[in-house]
Amino acid sequence: MIPLKITKEEINLLSLGQFEGEMFLVDKIDDVEEIADFLIQQRTLGFDTETKPAFKKGVVNQVSLLQLSTPTQAFLFRLNIIGFPDSIRNVLEKENIVKVGAAVRDDIKGLAKLTDSFHANSFFDLNEELKRVGFENVGVRNLCAMVLNMRISKSEQVSNWEADTLTQKQQRYAATDAWSCLEIFKKLKSEGFLDTLFNQ
Repeated sequence: MIPLKITKEEINLLSLGQFEGEMFLVDKIDDVEEIADFLIQQRTLGFDTETKPAFKKGVVNQVSLLQLSTPTQAFLFRLNIIGFPDSIRNVLEKENIVKVGAAVRDDIKGLAKLTDSFHANSFFDLNEELKRVGFENVGVRNLCAMVLNMRISKSEQVSNWEADTLTQKQQRYAATDAWSCLEIFKKLKSEGFLDTLFNQ
């Protein structure tokens, strides 16, 4: 049974979990096309972005990393190095691919700043949509605990996403965020929680 609310204490009792599939760090433009060809064939993708934290007032950094995940593979695009390639933008604009994230509005705004035109399509925001079906707690950490019965680490959240080299820990964290959104969506959909949203 999936609960609709959870406490911090309950989350802390759960075992740590993370994405255990293959991670692909994409920092060369030459590698993008082949990956885009693969992603364009997917029906549903986990989605997230990371931005280098700004600790000074008035400083706003651009999106550093874009994560797109299937159930077994996570692709981490270093946008601060390769820019925002058209082929990847195309995946995010495709109507027939559902991109699942949490609090996606800010992510989309951040990506839009990297290009002249970006028309995000078919994004499913877990935070917004799950409130509509009765979830009292949302956010990736809460939802992972309630739906996937695992605790995820947020320790890398404010690390430097523009570092010369992203550590394995950073990569695993970034992959887990996108992948877990996809897994939450899949489980809730299979158990009928999203029927009212999709049968309107």
